[in-house]
Amino acid sequence: MLDLEILPEISLGCDAWEFVLGMHFSQAIAIIQSQVGIIKGVQVLYSDTNPLGVDIIINLPQDGLRLIFDPVVQRLKTIEVFNMKLVKLKYGGVYFNSPEVLPSIEQIEHSFGATHPGVYDAAKQLFALHFRGLSFYFPVDSKLHSGYAHGLGSLVFLNGASPVVSKMSLYAGSNVAENRAPLLPLSCYHRQMYLESATVLRTSYGHTKGLKLKLFTEGSGRALEPKRKCFTRELLFGDSCEDVATNLGAPNRIFFKSEDKMKIHSSSVNRQVQSKRSDIFFNYFTLGIDVLFDARTQTCKKFILHTNYPGHFNFNMYHRCEFQFLLESDHPPLATESESSKQLVQHHDQHVNVTAYTKWDEISGSLATSERPVVLHRASSTNTANPFGSTFCYGYQDLIFEVMPNNHIASVTLYNTAPPRQPAHSWQQHKMQDIRLTVA
Repeated sequence: MLDLEILPEISLGCDAWEFVLGMHFSQAIAIIQSQVGIIKGVQVLYSDTNPLGVDIIINLPQDGLRLIFDPVVQRLKTIEVFNMKLVKLKYGGVYFNSPEVLPSIEQIEHSFGATHPGVYDAAKQLFALHFRGLSFYFPVDSKLHSGYAHGLGSLVFLNGASPVVSKMSLYAGSNVAENRAPLLPLSCYHRQMYLESATVLRTSYGHTKGLKLKLFTEGSGRALEPKRKCFTRELLFGDSCEDVATNLGAPNRIFFKSEDKMKIHSSSVNRQVQSKRSDIFFNYFTLGIDVLFDARTQTCKKFILHTNYPGHFNFNMYHRCEFQFLLESDHPPLATESESSKQLVQHHDQHVNVTAYTKWDEISGSLATSERPVVLHRASSTNTANPFGSTFCYGYQDLIFEVMPNNHIASVTLYNTAPPRQPAHSWQQHKMQDIRLTVA
């Protein structure tokens, strides 16, 4: 049985670890993986069809816990204890829930003090007692509601049987129904660098030059207290390994690309040249970015931007890369007599805004992308099974979009060697060999 301490609006945990509100999904998973044999029966729940509209949930049924993550920012917004009998809980070092201490109304009021009167939910037959950042839910018979006047403590229960807590919610703010995931807490930085936004730098001729990154990490204030430090860096094609390491620091992992399942799409000459050497990946997991260096020149030739959608093979490996760039539409505006002046103005600006949240049909409807995708089936070197299925890769100019079956973009690859506005059919022959990011 887990023995945990709660800090309202902050965390739930013990001396060895804690789930902190605002922490990233991958950090919570790392904690669970470190507690193998202690935390068991882990379930990850998400929506395949609506991954941005439905919360991502880590369910721990054997421990009575549920971690709820915002589906867009993928940070922890609510911690629920839905089975009080499976966990010990204390506040300020004193237990208010354990096999020896029942979390009754009197016990909660004794442990946490006075608060506003409880709120009754007739449909669920629950009374909710709210503190700032903390809510307790009591099952109460509807017959007792008529006697409710000044809070749960004013109710009279038969035989002196005071109800006990059936569920507890921990969150930031004063309203559990409107709570939002906090910013990543300083306690979760762990000396890593994180991405606020990434702008793809492109020329007016349709060439990609590189990336402009807005980053943040942990810095020191005047009193040597930790604080959020923000800065901007640029990565350009042709940068050396040293240039990138100077701008971003050491990568989370360096990977030598020893295999390439897309090599078949390149010419026989390129296949022979590539077989003699291995390109190098710098993996920046907390930025959601991979940088690929040419084995011969040791200079940057590709960037891969990851969106970290659940249901993708690489989910939980990267943080979401919050990228943005504009592409000029290839289709002329379709004006009709019924269009309003506002719509005509929108048509006049013939650009497609691409972000980590843009769906593929919004892009393909405006651009002359490759008609036939390359089907990409990812699998690890130790396990050829992929429960998530294949993805589809479409080329456009010097970009490759990896698209999931639900129409969301899994990754965008940027490369600098293809000519501008190259025909849609020739992209496979030139650069599809480098879309494959091998997972160690």
